Amino acid sequence: MANQNAKGLKRLMNACVFSVAGFKATWIHEEAFRQEVLLFIFTTPLAIWLGETAIEKLLLIGSIVLVMLVELLNSAVETIVDRVGLERHELSGRAKDIGSAAVMLSLAWAAITWTLILI
Repeated sequence: MANQNAKGLKRLMNACVFSVAGFKATWIHEEAFRQEVLLFIFTTPLAIWLGETAIEKLLLIGSIVLVMLVELLNSAVETIVDRVGLERHELSGRAKDIGSAAVMLSLAWAAITWTLILI
């Protein structure tokens, strides 16, 4: 990382720039992330409309945010694995499979959250 010695406000500004770059890279290279952002855009107004309390609205929206967070982490793992080497390796496949399982679990959690709150 560039300028790791930055302190205070400069460090925070650098972190924001790096974060925006991460969102942009994920948006460009990961179709699943684009789909999850669209899911978030679609479900957020629904959550506000259908949630009866502030907590229900927060849980409905938060469950989708969780999916996007896990997808960002999964994409980071996949990028690192691909950086190390594109040849097939058992550990590389395992790392990618574990990341995929984490995304699937977060999607299941979102589905359960929405189902339990809305029924």
